Amino acid sequence: MDVRRIIVAIAASTSLLAGSLAFSVPSAQAQSTTAPAIVFPTAAKYKFANCTALHKVYPHGVGKSNARDKVRGKTKPVTTFKRSTSLYNKIVRYRSDLDRDKDGVACEKK
Repeated sequence: MDVRRIIVAIAASTSLLAGSLAFSVPSAQAQSTTAPAIVFPTAAKYKFANCTALHKVYPHGVGKSNARDKVRGKTKPVTTFKRSTSLYNKIVRYRSDLDRDKDGVACEKK
């Protein structure tokens, strides 16, 4: 039994893959050396390795709905961050160091 037939058998028996992926098994004469691509679900939308990665999705950071940016000196507080308490909680639960000043805003950036 070759690898392609095993993959097709596994995909057909798995309900997650059976409905979302279609495989075709070529005949013995037309088989190529490349295996069919299997697409897996993407990573969670709240898992960021660092603030640079978070800024690609949320340019000014993510904060709780009622959060206020903690600032020192004459700088203005950031108010343009994404306001979502549930998203903030998921991000901070995954990486607590993204909100270093513990003000309720992760990776705030002007």
